Amino acid sequence: MFTLISAGIAPGIALMSFFYLKDKYEPEPILMVVRTFLFGILLVFPVMVLQFGIHEEMLIPDWVDAFFVSSLLEEFLKWFLLYFAAYQQIEFNDPYDGIIYGASISLGFATAENVLFLFANGIETAMLRAFLPVQCHALFGVMMGYYLSRAKFTDSFKMKRKYIIYSLFIPILYHGLYDYIILYHIKRWIYIMFPFMLFLWWLGLRKVKHAQHASKNIYSNK
Repeated sequence: MFTLISAGIAPGIALMSFFYLKDKYEPEPILMVVRTFLFGILLVFPVMVLQFGIHEEMLIPDWVDAFFVSSLLEEFLKWFLLYFAAYQQIEFNDPYDGIIYGASISLGFATAENVLFLFANGIETAMLRAFLPVQCHALFGVMMGYYLSRAKFTDSFKMKRKYIIYSLFIPILYHGLYDYIILYHIKRWIYIMFPFMLFLWWLGLRKVKHAQHASKNIYSNK
């Protein structure tokens, strides 16, 4: 049991540490980061219940399952918690903070999901889980947090609204594509997933770099 729990938790903690240590200017309070991580963990249980109920009661096409039952439901609830648990808090005070809190809530969700999956399917799936769903959730969270930061630090109402919309629908789009590739009728999916993961990492690290640059500009002007 200890081995399963450790294997389930380790990828999420490692990725959270990676993004946290890239905050060069004003690291977020650990308690605030832990709180959002725990919110992500707790979110897994209502999501599982809702998804189980939908699958039991409705016969739905694969693309609807991927883009709506999985992606829309999970990303909307993560976005909702991120918006009210972090975005509106005083600690959210520089552009990189969105990256931290977006990754934190997403990795909390991914970590709980990963532990439950390993208990159900065995530790032999741990490596694949670490490289695919855990990393994907982290990168979806990075993108979500990045656009919420853009919304937070713009004075234009029009641009603020645009970035808030982006913060929700861009993670939904990429999450839906991920689920459809890996789960539904895509032959030799690994040949599609490998470049898709490279693209997600390129995009996520680009957002990290932009957020770091924006934070640098704020602190250099103080």
